[in-house]
Amino acid sequence: MAEAFDEQQSESIDVGRLVGIVHRRHLQFLIPLFLGWLIVWGISWVLPPRYKSNTVILVEQPTMPQSYVAPNINDDLQARLASMTQQILSRTRLLLIIQKLHLYDGAQRKLTDDQEVADMRENIGIDPVRDPDRQDISAFTISYSAHNPRVAQQVTTELTELFISENLKVRQQESEGTTDFLEKQLEDARESLSEQEAKVQQFEGQHEGALPTQEQSNLAILTGMQSQLQSEEDALNTAKQQKVYLQALLEQQRNAQSRVRPSGGEGSDASTPTDLASIDNQIETLKAQLADLSSRYTDNYPDVQRTKSQIAKLEVIRDNLIAASKLKSRETRQTGDSSALTDPTLTGAAQQTQSQLQANQLEIQNRESAIVNLKARIGDYQGRLNAEPGTEEQLTELNRGYDQSKTNYDDLLKKKDESEMATSMEEMQQGERFTMLDPPSLPSRPDFPNRLKFCGFGLAAGLALGILVAGGFEFMDDRLHSEKQIKSLLPIAVISEIPQIMTPVDEQNLRKRTALGWAAAVLLVGTIFVGSVFSYLHN
Repeated sequence: MAEAFDEQQSESIDVGRLVGIVHRRHLQFLIPLFLGWLIVWGISWVLPPRYKSNTVILVEQPTMPQSYVAPNINDDLQARLASMTQQILSRTRLLLIIQKLHLYDGAQRKLTDDQEVADMRENIGIDPVRDPDRQDISAFTISYSAHNPRVAQQVTTELTELFISENLKVRQQESEGTTDFLEKQLEDARESLSEQEAKVQQFEGQHEGALPTQEQSNLAILTGMQSQLQSEEDALNTAKQQKVYLQALLEQQRNAQSRVRPSGGEGSDASTPTDLASIDNQIETLKAQLADLSSRYTDNYPDVQRTKSQIAKLEVIRDNLIAASKLKSRETRQTGDSSALTDPTLTGAAQQTQSQLQANQLEIQNRESAIVNLKARIGDYQGRLNAEPGTEEQLTELNRGYDQSKTNYDDLLKKKDESEMATSMEEMQQGERFTMLDPPSLPSRPDFPNRLKFCGFGLAAGLALGILVAGGFEFMDDRLHSEKQIKSLLPIAVISEIPQIMTPVDEQNLRKRTALGWAAAVLLVGTIFVGSVFSYLHN
């Protein structure tokens, strides 16, 4: 089986047959090879040359660290670069450049504005350059192809200036827009905060005295008033008891005086000075006690108030006695009891008791009025304390809204201040900038066509064409050119062979064909080599 495989392989790769084909078809291979190369290579010299001018724009990071001043614009450079590219390559911008540089004034055929813009866009190249470590855009190249190298340089310069100025303009507009937006939001937050603050103040004004912060003071005041009420009630009970006693005493004195009535005015003149002196002594004693109590206690202390009340009552009694002795008129006073009516006929001790009863009645009225007022005030403070849970809940809700508005306002105020700093940084051109590393180049050699590449493409095309032509001729040739082919057609084995007899003329013709083939091959290879060198030098 191995021998059969070797035989089959030797039959499939017949070197002798290949050599014979090359020997017979070398001109049919070389001529198409040369023609194919010559056509493609010649086209490279027919096509009009195009020159490409390019420049590199470096993306410089902000000089101020972001930890100090954070940018207030979009940090996605790729998105911003794509947006700027769309704006710069817009129809309006490109038409301005076309008209300024007269790019298509010398064109062989008149183009419309849209055709000029489309042709210019095809000749513009914008390619980002990424940092291999961080994979972000660190720079980008701008290029433009034109038939004139000077025009290519001028257009590239215009595009570079547009990108640099547009970047500054876009960044500044975005920064100012962010600041304006934050200012508007801050103004809205300020109005909301003022409204919340006004609601809280209005609520506190409506519930003055019943606020949660006043609970302890209300409790203290309520406790004091309850103690004062108890003191007033105790004093009222004592006054009422004294009233009963004075009424009984006055009744006894009136009965006794009715049985034994003294001569006119005698008792009155003798007793009044003595009674007034006694009242004055009592007033002086109480004032001394009041001075002593005031040095140790406040005016709200019960003993202080009680002493003041007693002094006031005695002064009233003294005034009444003085008025009674001067006017000697009949005057009826309402004392709250029919038995306590003023009787001008009374003298001496009975008149003093009557005055004390009048003072007692006045004290009872004052204390009853004070008790009513105290109870009303106590009810008011108890109502405040009872309403404090609901008031506290409502005030908490209002304060929660106020705190949220205050937090939002403070946050916006901080962002607005940071945005203003970032805007100032952009106005001072301390933010991210586009910097042109080198001016747009003035190309000295055409970028298209690359004649050396065309030379290689022509060689490949010539090889394919030569193989196709030589193979076609060989396929259509039905002659036998080898002993194996003849033997394969004979039904019996060949016993002997007659060698080919070459005459001198045949040998001379063979040498001529061989020399012609080698000469053609050398000439073709030399021509291709010279054309390649020429293309390289003039590329």
